[in-house]
Amino acid sequence: MRDTWQDFIKFFTSLKLTVVLLALSIVLIFWATIAQVQLGIWGVQEQFFKTFFVLKKIPGTEIPVPVFPGGYFIGGLLLINLIAAHVYRFRFTWAKSGIQLTHAGLILLLLGELFTGLWQEDYQLRLDVGQAKNYSESFRDQELAITDKTDPDFDDVVVLPDKLLAHRGAVQHSTLPFRIVIRDYFPNAVPQSRDQVPANAGLPQATMGFGRDFTVIPLPLSYRQDQSNLAAALVELIGPGGSLGTWLLSAHPFVRPQPFEYDGRHFELSLRFARNYKPFSLTLLELRHDVYPGTDIPKNFSSRVRLSQPDAHADREVLIYMNNPLRYGGLTFYQYQMDSASGYSVLQVVRNPSWMLPYVSCILMMLGLLIQFGISLFRFTGKRRAAVGAANTATATPAATAA
Repeated sequence: MRDTWQDFIKFFTSLKLTVVLLALSIVLIFWATIAQVQLGIWGVQEQFFKTFFVLKKIPGTEIPVPVFPGGYFIGGLLLINLIAAHVYRFRFTWAKSGIQLTHAGLILLLLGELFTGLWQEDYQLRLDVGQAKNYSESFRDQELAITDKTDPDFDDVVVLPDKLLAHRGAVQHSTLPFRIVIRDYFPNAVPQSRDQVPANAGLPQATMGFGRDFTVIPLPLSYRQDQSNLAAALVELIGPGGSLGTWLLSAHPFVRPQPFEYDGRHFELSLRFARNYKPFSLTLLELRHDVYPGTDIPKNFSSRVRLSQPDAHADREVLIYMNNPLRYGGLTFYQYQMDSASGYSVLQVVRNPSWMLPYVSCILMMLGLLIQFGISLFRFTGKRRAAVGAANTATATPAATAA
């Protein structure tokens, strides 16, 4: 048992393991850089770095198999290797304090990247001039929303995330008088008029709302950063007395929420980008797109917004422009896109609880390197001073003897 434990410790503290993991990291980064042409930034992050293994499907099937270690796997082993080496090989001494501090910063940097990958959330907030919103929308994730609009002063909304829709099946929520059955789901599809496709094309058909005149054409998933996948779903609602009908839903902006009535209540069905509600709202007061005189070169993009949160007594105007975001409520609002001709601005909304860790880790590593360099310089100058003193002594002794 002791030999097994020693072999285990020897493996995780080995310098060879460090070299192998660094080599695998180089290969992974190179492969991901090449794949970014087809997958885009988001796709590369999901398939190469925010995963334990890079998966590829067996040709001719939908079965994924691991073909290479992913970012979580390599980074996790590097972190374990670094910590284990310090615990079992290094002892704290003032002579090595700079190295210890530098490695502590490196450990914190790896942890910061892990926490960022797990906790960071990215949304977008599109505002027209004069419009106020208290929610932002996801760039990629979508959701099925069932909105009870019976009360004129309040909307009661039940949402199902797209990950749940992809598994199809049935869902029963306690606030709804019917069951939701996902008959079909398409991660990316475009609406098409039924009279423009053959009747025997095998495309989804609905009995209610938008789907009576339209269908959807499935499309391959897009990983381009400037394109969004627009999901579609075929949904059947089943009450105690049987089916209420089948609706075709799409996240395409062309498709509006589809209303229906049941049991004396008014509902709406929609497939939309996932929303993140907050207890405060932003109102776009003014947007500016300035260019350098005599050119079309952009000089400035800015949005002047009003931040309002009555329960926190917050009511102020804020100017958001490049490199000058708004930070409030644990969120950071960046100027992301703008169309001054159409009169709207898009803010990128980021939540990252670990955003300070990279800065702290870099400061620790800088201090560690400076301390270690100072210790080495002090030792070097001390040895030089001693060597010069010894040389002077040796030179003076023959002279004294001769005298």
